[in-house]
Amino acid sequence: MRNVAQGPIAWRSELWGSPLRALATVLLLGLLAWAGFHAFEWGVVHAVFRPDADACRAVQHGACWGVVAEKWRPMLFGRFPYEEQWRPAVAVVVLSAVTVLSAWPRSWRWWLAPLWGMALLLFVGLMHGGVAGLSTVPTSRWGGLPLTIGLAVVGLALAFPLALLLAMGRRSEWPVVRTLSASYIELVRGVPLISVLFMASFLLPLLWPAGWQPDVLVRVLMGLTLFVAAYLAEIIRGGLQAVPRGQTEVAMALGFGRWPVQRDIVLPQALRLVVPALTNSVVGTLKDTSLVTVVGLFELTGALGLALGGDPVWRPFYLEGYLFVAAVYWLLCFGLSRYSVWLERRLGTSSA
Repeated sequence: MRNVAQGPIAWRSELWGSPLRALATVLLLGLLAWAGFHAFEWGVVHAVFRPDADACRAVQHGACWGVVAEKWRPMLFGRFPYEEQWRPAVAVVVLSAVTVLSAWPRSWRWWLAPLWGMALLLFVGLMHGGVAGLSTVPTSRWGGLPLTIGLAVVGLALAFPLALLLAMGRRSEWPVVRTLSASYIELVRGVPLISVLFMASFLLPLLWPAGWQPDVLVRVLMGLTLFVAAYLAEIIRGGLQAVPRGQTEVAMALGFGRWPVQRDIVLPQALRLVVPALTNSVVGTLKDTSLVTVVGLFELTGALGLALGGDPVWRPFYLEGYLFVAAVYWLLCFGLSRYSVWLERRLGTSSA
């Protein structure tokens, strides 16, 4: 209540507390009003919303949102067969629904793991086909939003347990385990993600036995998982170090074993403390999936290039297409950000 009551007073002081602040506020508001007016004029007043390329070309100072109305399906689903695009749509809904359910603390029960297994099987079954009368669609034709969400969600789900082991291994009392964990983390964090994707796509096949090579999507997912795990491990390690050592000593003095102490006392507190940092890593991973375009997988941004690059009629309106893709990314990232704030408050770790 104290922060809420002081909020308007603090804002008034920050914006109008002195002549210099008042002048800066007026200038900033004027700049925002000018930019907002021109953006509204370009994006709404003079914009073309119907899928009419001729009308778009006739407008000199207006947006062509008709390109979104015309191309939204290839933008969102890439090269997936047009008549079968209900399948990736349902797959995204299923995976998103399970993800949202998993974000609710009351659902953190034993049945969540088998639910995730069924959701992933359904996602792969819908995307790949070959079962229940569905036609087979190779992974080379997967793309758009389903590929973006699938790589991010599955990559993070696989990376988190590995990151947990690495974080605990780096704090281990055994020198070999500690050295191996630290070496892996520092090695992976020392190279950019794009190089990891290149190695997973082009170098790993040279190491597999002849005649048996994982699909390129599987290799990219492996590279993304190993890369993200190194960053998550350092975040989790920071949370582990923030838990007072005295709690561990007291719990072990009361008869708790080493692993029960870590599982029931240390880890819950550590993960609560690093919710903002974990959210930041999740947002970064979601956006980093756009890099898979360089190895021939066309996620959301790559699907935009496919949708407009080969169509000379709509090719001039890349800006509107990128703004549409940016809006999709912003909605996903903003939702994650607000969830982080809600989870912090629910777990009682927010400093606001």
